[in-house]
Amino acid sequence: MDITGAVALVTGANRGLGRRFAAALLERGAAKVYAAARNPESIDLPGVVPLRLDVTDPESIRAAAALAGDVTLLVNNAGSSTGASLLGGSLEDIRLEMDTHYFGTLAVTREFAPVLERNGGGAVLNVLSVLSWFTAPRVAAYSAAKSAAWSLTNALRLELAPQKTQVTALHVGYMDTDMAKHVDGPKIDPAVVAGLALDGVEQGRFEVLADDVSRNVRAGLSGDVPALYPELVS
Repeated sequence: MDITGAVALVTGANRGLGRRFAAALLERGAAKVYAAARNPESIDLPGVVPLRLDVTDPESIRAAAALAGDVTLLVNNAGSSTGASLLGGSLEDIRLEMDTHYFGTLAVTREFAPVLERNGGGAVLNVLSVLSWFTAPRVAAYSAAKSAAWSLTNALRLELAPQKTQVTALHVGYMDTDMAKHVDGPKIDPAVVAGLALDGVEQGRFEVLADDVSRNVRAGLSGDVPALYPELVS
């Protein structure tokens, strides 16, 4: 897909990776970029079209699709990170993770799929994570939701193929954003991640593995479970 001249919509575009996506799309010559957020007044990036969109609110999604009927590239980036574990975390937090990353991505894609088809097919970019493939107690709810979103992405790729809509998945480890500010250790620049992901969209790639962490964990999926979770070996 050629991003030059494309009309893009980015969810969760008010900060972090979403804001970097919106900026990169403008730099690459997108004709229009809808920067979507629950609070559009928080959008401060010049050149974009602020749009109210809450991925957990069906009415909000329908209203956004009605206003943005010219979209040719959908970037499902909105996220949440509650830090909930599966046994000790609140069910409300766990449901929020699933509502945001799985049901939210599904609902937005379902609403915009006909829009993309009318506009020639276009593309969908789903922001996933290395935690689609790996988990730990402190990120268990987030990881479960991202794993579900990975499966969703694979299914959407098959279902959208007949209308010539390509679907790209982005997997990445920790980025230097507010969501990961509590994490010690290496973090990749979200502007670099946005660039790599958009390269992947333009190249028609199914997956973009943005860092060594994602590449290593992806390769480790072919091994036995203790290869990823050595603590299970007594």
